[in-house]
Amino acid sequence: MTPTISPQRRRVRSRVAAGATVAVLGVSAAVGIALAIPATAADAPAALSSVILGVGADESQRIVTWYSSADTAQAVQVAPTATVVSGEFPADATTFAATGGANIASSGGFNRHVTITDLDPNTAYSYRVGAEGGWSPTYSFKTQSFEGDYDFLFFGDPQIGSSGHVAEDGAGWADTLNVALTANPDAELLVSGGDQVETANTEAQWDAFLASDKLRQYPWVATIGNHDVGGKAYEQHLFTPNTDRSAALYANGNPASNTSGGDYWFIYKDVLFIDLNSNSYTTTSGGGGDEAHIGYVTDVIDQHGADAKYTVLVYHHAIYSPADHAKDSDNKVRRVDFPTVFSNLGVDLVLQGHDHSYSRSYEIKNGAKANPDEVPGAADVYPGPGGVVYVTANSASGSKYYDITAPDGSGTSGAGNGPDPLNPANYWYNSVQNQEHVRTYVKVQVRADQLVVENVRSGTCAAPNAAVQFGTVGQKWCANPANTFVPGSTQPDNSQALPVGSIVDSVVIHPFHGGDGQDIQVDVPAAPPGEFGWTIDGHNGLVSLGTAENHNGDYYEATGQLNPILVSDSRRSLAPWAISASVSDFADGARTFSGAYLGWTPTVIVAGAGAQANGAVASAYDDHGQGLSVPRGLAYADQGHPKGSATLGADLDLKIPGTVDEGSYRATLTITALVS
Repeated sequence: MTPTISPQRRRVRSRVAAGATVAVLGVSAAVGIALAIPATAADAPAALSSVILGVGADESQRIVTWYSSADTAQAVQVAPTATVVSGEFPADATTFAATGGANIASSGGFNRHVTITDLDPNTAYSYRVGAEGGWSPTYSFKTQSFEGDYDFLFFGDPQIGSSGHVAEDGAGWADTLNVALTANPDAELLVSGGDQVETANTEAQWDAFLASDKLRQYPWVATIGNHDVGGKAYEQHLFTPNTDRSAALYANGNPASNTSGGDYWFIYKDVLFIDLNSNSYTTTSGGGGDEAHIGYVTDVIDQHGADAKYTVLVYHHAIYSPADHAKDSDNKVRRVDFPTVFSNLGVDLVLQGHDHSYSRSYEIKNGAKANPDEVPGAADVYPGPGGVVYVTANSASGSKYYDITAPDGSGTSGAGNGPDPLNPANYWYNSVQNQEHVRTYVKVQVRADQLVVENVRSGTCAAPNAAVQFGTVGQKWCANPANTFVPGSTQPDNSQALPVGSIVDSVVIHPFHGGDGQDIQVDVPAAPPGEFGWTIDGHNGLVSLGTAENHNGDYYEATGQLNPILVSDSRRSLAPWAISASVSDFADGARTFSGAYLGWTPTVIVAGAGAQANGAVASAYDDHGQGLSVPRGLAYADQGHPKGSATLGADLDLKIPGTVDEGSYRATLTITALVS
């Protein structure tokens, strides 16, 4: 029942008995005045949309971004899922205030984002966005161990709208997410190869891209594609950590223009990810070009490379791809600018998009094949110093595929597109090339001493596969690895396509550890959190104070000792602890006297666990205080104390007025432990 408070003036008072020592922790009194005002249209809750979970600066962070119809104060509310009951968030749920601004006119409304911090490992969380009276639905995600092995998934060019059929493109994209995450429910990151949409500022395409709830459950690692860059919608939808939005990292050199840009980095477990805006590759349009990216990557690796075992670069424009964009002039520029720098910096893996087909390069060092003897499709590669593997992802939505193109005579290193001497149908730089007009995604397994890269089919020739359904790629064909054909026809037999979940390509990348010594690694598991506890040391017998001694009829006095209390603390956190106690009134039938007449002098009988005794508390007979009738400290330990155990005790002193009736009185001492 909720009490009704009439609008009367009320006084809030606290009273303390004379001479008592009182500690107040987080207690306050307040007088509230409520005024009810009818809601108007302007006060209606904001309409919230486009919620997406993004990666944070490390494993303990996530970024949430969303759209709002109103420019109001909003937040993200987060709590462990175990504490959310029947959709109700607990009173101590954490709230993070949102920031943001107005969207461009074609988008309408406003954008908001929040960085959730201080997440714990191995925890399921629930969250919602908005404000009181106008929260979004509740979404959830889970963290896993902050150390050790993990998997992430890489997706090439969803490019929703590219087929001309937004709904079908969105269905293919959603199906790939469902397939990939059903097969890999513990994947920890979803990494973008760029081109989330076909037309940068078309919100209907963004709506279809964001429709799957998987993007609110797993963190998206955004990458800018050439179809994203021509407007601000990318930045409005996808806020990223540690982002450098300086002019040099925008293609036109103007961050304030209606374009998106910037480079960013983060560390997730043992991997340093660096994500580049490859749309800015030349200085002729006003940006800093590839030189600016090289400076950025160099600075990030110099500052943070030692904090990770692997370095993975992500950008949109594939420089070693097999299809329509393989011979693009801008990619030839990047193919000259980037590889030597990446080799010198010790990059392990480069993930790319743009060419809507799959390829895996040989080990590339300084712009050339590192090992002439590496065979096509090798299942294991051992990059020596400077060897880098480049992967280009196929379409994850089926909105558009590009067919593999033929090599030419322009050379077999640097910007050349000549043939591979070991497999002349392929470009010199590619170990594997594949195009079946079937949706795929890339799975990367991060292990202590290897990276495992797999290209996995997420669809078959069947719908949703818009490029094939609607002839976006020029012809409605769908290949299969068996190369079987319909009898009497030159068209592939689509019924023979390999199933969802089958592997197109797999390679294990074994990192180089130097030639003059041996690296040694040991994995230290997370220490048990330990525990704090207390118990009576021995038999918890009656604490007898004996027969009280009469002092000339003025008062009675009795003394005794508390049963020893054993405290143990093995917590890794070395957090503070405290033991306190309070006593009830003494009673013999209907006869009583106050527990305030009991005092004590705490002692540490056996030292350990940082235990320190609290000060003596006098009987109320001596100081007219509250004695042990209120909680009093027995012993405590400060932050950083050593682990271990201690035995605590106290000398008890009871003084009662001479007017107390004769009897055999008992009371109960309640002991409480407070731990942080």
